[in-house]
Amino acid sequence: MLNDFLLLMKAELALAFILFLVLILKVGKEITNERLLALIQLLLLGNFIFGFFFIESGSLFGGMFTTNGLIAFQKSIISLGIYLISLLFSDWLKKSELLPEFFILLLSAVLGMFFLISSGNLLMFYLSVELATIPVAAMANFDLDKKISSEASMKMILSSALSSGVLLFGISLIYGATGTISFDQIPALLDGNGLQILAFVFLFTAFAFKLSIVPFHLWTADVYEGSPIAVTSFLSVISKGAITFILLTTLYKVFAPMHDLWYNMVMLLSVITMVVGNLFALRQQNIKRFLAFSSIAQVGFILLGISSHSMEGTSSVVYFVLIYVFSNLAAFGVAGAISQAAGKERIEDYKGLYQTNPLISWVLALSLFSLAGIPPTAGFFGKLFLITAGASKGNYFFITVAALNMIISLYYYLRIVSAVFMDTNHQPIPKINLDHSTKLGMIICGAGIILIGLLSWVYDYITALSF
Repeated sequence: MLNDFLLLMKAELALAFILFLVLILKVGKEITNERLLALIQLLLLGNFIFGFFFIESGSLFGGMFTTNGLIAFQKSIISLGIYLISLLFSDWLKKSELLPEFFILLLSAVLGMFFLISSGNLLMFYLSVELATIPVAAMANFDLDKKISSEASMKMILSSALSSGVLLFGISLIYGATGTISFDQIPALLDGNGLQILAFVFLFTAFAFKLSIVPFHLWTADVYEGSPIAVTSFLSVISKGAITFILLTTLYKVFAPMHDLWYNMVMLLSVITMVVGNLFALRQQNIKRFLAFSSIAQVGFILLGISSHSMEGTSSVVYFVLIYVFSNLAAFGVAGAISQAAGKERIEDYKGLYQTNPLISWVLALSLFSLAGIPPTAGFFGKLFLITAGASKGNYFFITVAALNMIISLYYYLRIVSAVFMDTNHQPIPKINLDHSTKLGMIICGAGIILIGLLSWVYDYITALSF
């Protein structure tokens, strides 16, 4: 019994160990930020590698906690993301007076996400959402000397409180309509009556808030702009990835009998989210707001893959989230390096960047090419598989609209690439001396953007886990 507990919860226990170690170091002997960050980076790397060993399938606590090979891989993607964040924003982290507190909050939120992905009933699901959300609201206010950071934290708290209330109401309706909160038992009790439909709408609305699905996206740009870039990248990549994974489980497993109902809704929201995200991204001048609306548009493509309700949909969505980790974190890493060194966050300031900073210019170009879906970057293959999965239902009108949105997105992504490589600037951003960890993080992201698309076995491995 103990062996089962240790094996099935190895990811959570390993993360909890790192969390308590950081806490002990915080209250114990003083340690410099450089040494502490190096230790944390080493532990996070070990945690990522450890995720691929001793993988078992099973459940604990009467089905409240479940895991299998696919769930373990999803947690490994999250672990990779937080390791890359610790590398890419190392310069900012070393200068922070609250480095231990930052990682205590970060790891607490990730622990909640791990439990969220493994949720086996609605009670576990709700508690995990709260554990994953509350620390992030505190992280958004980490720039204590900036009023805009406090505003971002307040907006996130208010939007999270609203979504939590909606989620709780949806859960209560589901329990009232089925008499159970177990993910295994709910599907057999669904018959599509009015109360169950209302419950599903409330539950999906809570997901929509977390994923910034239109029209529940209005908090996103303001929170992204006001938060430190390290926190913004966490919200955009790690948080969205975890919510996407549990959304797959919720729609494909819990509400599978109601597929005919939610298919049209998901497809419609997919198209609206793409269009709105693209149109607003076109007119942004702040790089963080730009990436916020870019991430909203990317969620539209994720919904397209989810709508297929198939194993291909699961594989394509997990594969795309993996690519998204490399692509979006690379873009945020470059933005963070420029903001930290030069204090510039406007896109027009990026003109002529290649003249003085060729490395970060190429990393930024690769990330934007991948987000736009330009071959041979991994983003092209990711979007190709999402569109192919979405097309399996034969709704070619929505697929055509999605393809047209890819063309629209080319303009605003290439606008930045053009500014970096082709526009002249009499006062370009000076040469940035990157921290060794930051440079390593950018190289890993750049390599991932290229290799994940070219190495076909990665998608095959995810597909094998999905069946």
